[in-house]
Amino acid sequence: MRHRISSQMDRRGFLRGVGGLTVGSALAAELSGGLYAGGDSTIRLALVGCGGRGTGAVADAFSTTGGPVKLVAMADVFEDRLTQSLAALKEAHADRLDVPKERQFVGFDGYKKAIDCLRPGDVVLLATHAAFRPLHFEYAVSKGVNIFMEKSFGVDAPSVRRLLAAAEASEKKNLKVGVGFMWRHSQARQEVIQRIHDGAIGDVHTLRIYRVHGPVVCPKLADGANEIEFQLRYPNSFTWVSSGFFIDWHCHNVDVACWTKGAWPVSAQAMGGRCFESAGSQFDHYIVEYTFADGTKLFAFSRHMNNCWETYSDYAHGSKGSAVIMASLAGPKPKIYRNHNMTPENLVWEFKQPDPNPYQVEWQLLLDAIRHDRPHNEARRAGEAEIAALMGRAAAHTGQIITWDQMMASQFQFVADIDNLSFETEPPIKAGPDGIYPPPQPGVTKEV
Repeated sequence: MRHRISSQMDRRGFLRGVGGLTVGSALAAELSGGLYAGGDSTIRLALVGCGGRGTGAVADAFSTTGGPVKLVAMADVFEDRLTQSLAALKEAHADRLDVPKERQFVGFDGYKKAIDCLRPGDVVLLATHAAFRPLHFEYAVSKGVNIFMEKSFGVDAPSVRRLLAAAEASEKKNLKVGVGFMWRHSQARQEVIQRIHDGAIGDVHTLRIYRVHGPVVCPKLADGANEIEFQLRYPNSFTWVSSGFFIDWHCHNVDVACWTKGAWPVSAQAMGGRCFESAGSQFDHYIVEYTFADGTKLFAFSRHMNNCWETYSDYAHGSKGSAVIMASLAGPKPKIYRNHNMTPENLVWEFKQPDPNPYQVEWQLLLDAIRHDRPHNEARRAGEAEIAALMGRAAAHTGQIITWDQMMASQFQFVADIDNLSFETEPPIKAGPDGIYPPPQPGVTKEV
């Protein structure tokens, strides 16, 4: 199930509601010939991971122009999620579906069967939890299909290195790979960040990113419950499954901040804690201080509790002024100010036009690249952004300063043999006798 903002409206649906514009005419105008190879212009999709993210991504793929798109296979560990996803897609897109029972695959090996239904040039949507992303991506690359993969992209350094190795292989094969960092395709963010790069606020010295809203909720483990199934059902409560909500929910903001700076951080130190047992095996609040090579600081704030101040926003400060990169989830509405007092009298620029829906734009760009054989591969950047996010989580959980080089070389691994995970596998973390999962202990916990 896709995570929720405090209004209980899912992110993809929220953006579609407030900014669901069709992709700009400039993009559509590019479709001037050169059809998908093989004589049949239909691009076929296989969905691996049938939760809200995957279901929403299929709908976004269907929103594109330039040629027919059809869903032909689905896979999930849980049959009920596959069934619910298929039913939801049928309501609005029945004519785009060709997923008979024999192409509905349930189980841990279902991803292979779904990908095997595709031909080279088709697209697999990888939307399971992050624990499985590297091995699914690796298999898709080996089969020569194009890929769209949702964030996040790994749960520890060995898994991200595996993804980066597959990314290199995908580049050599000229595969087209899109990733779920849709804000990279937001026109509003592109324009404000370009202005920052051009010197509009001078030399950037501080960045602030916030995701503070309602909690992730994990109930107590019931007596007799299968812990692997339980933890997969509540993924954002367990770092080994989803990479944890600091990364799975906040990695967009980390990526945008590093894009704004034009660099990845060299170190991170952090603090956090758990006030409520419902956070699962992790903290319910994190504060991370990232440092870049030139001393620039990025401060990341992540808190998930009820009845607290809420915001979802990004800011940059420079030697000549400041910028709003994102004002809220409802719309980025970027602005630039002459100083650090972000008041109307200090405003020097703002993005006033509607921002085309980046969830749809990212799919238009991917499918255009497939149909016209244009370079398009975001996998390497996704893996690098994941390393940056892992640095912050590990710094908070361990209480140590974590460097980029240290994280890249780390041998710490949650699950040694994720390829053969089953419901009989010994869970990486176990609940206490009261059904509550213990949180990290800085100074004791190891994640590097």
